[in-house]
Amino acid sequence: MRSLQLPLRAGPAALLLVLCLQLGFNKALENPRNVMNFDVDFPQRARANEEVTLKLKVQTELRECMVVKAHLQSNPQIEGSFNYKFTRCLCEDNPVTFFWDFQTNRTAKIAIVVDIINEKNICVEDISVVPNEANRYYTVRTLFIG
Repeated sequence: MRSLQLPLRAGPAALLLVLCLQLGFNKALENPRNVMNFDVDFPQRARANEEVTLKLKVQTELRECMVVKAHLQSNPQIEGSFNYKFTRCLCEDNPVTFFWDFQTNRTAKIAIVVDIINEKNICVEDISVVPNEANRYYTVRTLFIG
């Protein structure tokens, strides 16, 4: 009979431990780390053929570094330095800022695109990750020409 009392006493304690672990696990799932945060500094209006600067600051909450490639796409198409693609190493404690200077004479929708890629010789010791979920992030802005 004594051999049955020990498992019965451990049962409620084990259930309480499992419940606490489950609640803690659910709490961790509620606050996932953001893979990518954008901070865009960009005018909404400009004059025809005026030089415009688009500034993009990218941050991550992941502990691991990743290789990111940033570029712009537009409709209608904009030529020149607008088409530069930049590749950098992005880490939690080291946000990255990209700049584009360009001119246009028409109102344009501009997509700011950041891809997480697998490329060597960008991050220190080539240590970087590519998330399983998504590896392309973007935001769309409109530049009105008046």
